[in-house]
Amino acid sequence: QVNVVESGGGLVQAGGSLRLSCAASGSRFSIKTMAWHRQAPGKQRELVAAIGNTERANYADYVKGRFTISRDKAKNMGYLQITSLKPEDPAVYYCEVGTGGTVLPTRRDWGRGTQVTVSS
Repeated sequence: QVNVVESGGGLVQAGGSLRLSCAASGSRFSIKTMAWHRQAPGKQRELVAAIGNTERANYADYVKGRFTISRDKAKNMGYLQITSLKPEDPAVYYCEVGTGGTVLPTRRDWGRGTQVTVSS
């Protein structure tokens, strides 16, 4: 079982920056993939960014050029650097960690999320 905890959220003025962190813990596991999702009130959860074993990142169109996903495999840590925050970015941001398997992950775990709020 893998425990996932997000942190780094908070209230930030529009145009500001924020770095979200994702910590994975447990025993006998290795991270294959990591992704960030967000869910705003009244909306479905949507994919923001994802990164796999090749370290190639994919981003949603609305965050391209503003968000950067990265990770430190040795520390089992992931990050989402957010810049140029917009009024439409407020949401609970979730970290998804894929583990197990040989090539593709066999399980996915989620954290409880971290709240990002933008003030104008």
